[in-house]
Amino acid sequence: MNKRHITSAISQVFGKFASKEFPHWFQKIVNYSYVKLMGLDMSEFHSLETYKSLNALFTRRFKEPRKFSLDAKDFISPCDSFITECGNLVDDYALQIKGMRYKTDDFLGKNFTQQEKDYIDDGTFINFYLSPKDYHRYHIPMNLQVLKAVHIPGKFYPVNIPSLKKRINLFIENERVVLLCQTQEGKKFYIVLVSALNVGVMQVSFEPRIQTNADVKSEKVYEFDNLHLDKGDDFGCFEMGSTIVILAQAEMLELSVQKGDKVRFSDIVGKYNFK
Repeated sequence: MNKRHITSAISQVFGKFASKEFPHWFQKIVNYSYVKLMGLDMSEFHSLETYKSLNALFTRRFKEPRKFSLDAKDFISPCDSFITECGNLVDDYALQIKGMRYKTDDFLGKNFTQQEKDYIDDGTFINFYLSPKDYHRYHIPMNLQVLKAVHIPGKFYPVNIPSLKKRINLFIENERVVLLCQTQEGKKFYIVLVSALNVGVMQVSFEPRIQTNADVKSEKVYEFDNLHLDKGDDFGCFEMGSTIVILAQAEMLELSVQKGDKVRFSDIVGKYNFK
């Protein structure tokens, strides 16, 4: 029997602490300390006293919906984050960070066919890193249909810049949830949720059977016949900061961001090509 990796055990322990509802007076101290330590901007959210656990604070929702462009050409950021890398896929490789690349076929796992993997040949990619101070929920970047989801168990290495620089194939080693999506025009792209240390759970609201950081040893596949989601829809959250990777079909997106940009959910990060 395989032992759980130490990063998984650490993340589970932290998850239990974060989910515990302490007495109100003490929880208020915990919440206030976290906000002060991380420098959270709470202007769009409810007051600290309303969150009964640290996890409830991590996964907070907006008081009022954030507005975004309804123009079908505008591909929006799925989250509040930092762009660690973006650009073109070359020979089936994407950049984890400058000087450190990974093979997208391996990243997508063994439960996508070669034809499905070939959809993104010579395509584009964007890496969105969510720090512990960021809003942790994620949203749909454009109107789409989800064709397939694959949960790939793995490790929980940190995905911050120092860790990205020193660990080859970090994205491939870490646990992830891979969504194969299709636009109304039939173009294909992937949304990949990548775990990190202390990310006990990656929620996928439209498929509650996906249970991350659990006793799952093999990849699980979920296929959908008629699952359509609209731009801006909230489809889950990280229970701490982590990374989202977009891998898009060639010439589908003209990127309007670059490495080092700070973006928010609703910001336009690319233009969608209908042709």
